[in-house]
Amino acid sequence: MDTYPISSNSLEKFFHINGDLLGQQYKEHLSDYNTWEQKGHAHEWILFPENMGPRLSIDETSLSNGELYTILTNKDARGQKGTIVAMVEGTTSEKVIGVLNKLPKKSRDRVSEITLDMAGSMNLIAKRCFTNAEQVIDRFHVQKLALDALQEIRIAHRWEAINEETNDIENARANKVEYVPQVLKNGDTKKQLLFRSRYLLFKSPDKWSESQKKRARILFKLFPDIKEAFSLVHSLRCIYNQKHPKNVAIAKLALWFNRVTDSGFKSFNSISATIYAHYDKILNYFNNRSTNASAESFNAKIKAFRSTQRGVRNINFFLFRLSKIYA
Repeated sequence: MDTYPISSNSLEKFFHINGDLLGQQYKEHLSDYNTWEQKGHAHEWILFPENMGPRLSIDETSLSNGELYTILTNKDARGQKGTIVAMVEGTTSEKVIGVLNKLPKKSRDRVSEITLDMAGSMNLIAKRCFTNAEQVIDRFHVQKLALDALQEIRIAHRWEAINEETNDIENARANKVEYVPQVLKNGDTKKQLLFRSRYLLFKSPDKWSESQKKRARILFKLFPDIKEAFSLVHSLRCIYNQKHPKNVAIAKLALWFNRVTDSGFKSFNSISATIYAHYDKILNYFNNRSTNASAESFNAKIKAFRSTQRGVRNINFFLFRLSKIYA
């Protein structure tokens, strides 16, 4: 069989595909985008009533340039086809309610549970659109408040350590002596200790490495208030992790509130007030241990899809393609 040499330029011309041109051809001719019944209003809202289920999640997501959309998803679809129930531009409760009320009332009345965060707008949307649904505030949003309060205390000490080190350096320079930082048993300076302790404070002690255990012992000895704040965070984590019935969880959370009050930490008192304001919806977690993790996971999928498309050039077409996969 005869063979003929082919130049690299010829191969490049033969295999070269213009991605932008292919995308344009798909949009205009290969897909049914131009006949999509939701094309005219997709940038404002899209609805898929057939994807309604008894267990929903509501959250917000950003598509491009920080523009937020409220997204309602079916938890039982597990992030696959049939997940998207609705996407509405913005987070204004009245606008979102107006769109979601287009869903059949019988379907909305059959929703038994909806998970959400502590945003007042989400609370109002769920209350007005899904009147029979039990609202469940996501446990991870509650725990994040406690973690933020703990980190606030650590950061305050770190700034004190930075200022202390700066003053020591200036004093050494004024006295014309070499500055030698004080090094702790694990080799950290106080400033480094407070910086490097950030991640261990997010974790349960049983997940610490040996170096983290050593760092934590030094940290808690030098800063007893961080130790006490960490204990508050960890005890809240334990309440959620242990499979308590709701009546037991109520008692344990009440004791936790007492500990927060006794601690005198301003940052914890403010989050305690926030939690108390949403007490019933937080406690609903202990009925079925439902979280908003499915919504957070779906947000990650949207971001991943957006990156494969090199951003969102056309909102309507992006939502069309998204709905083809997930609706």
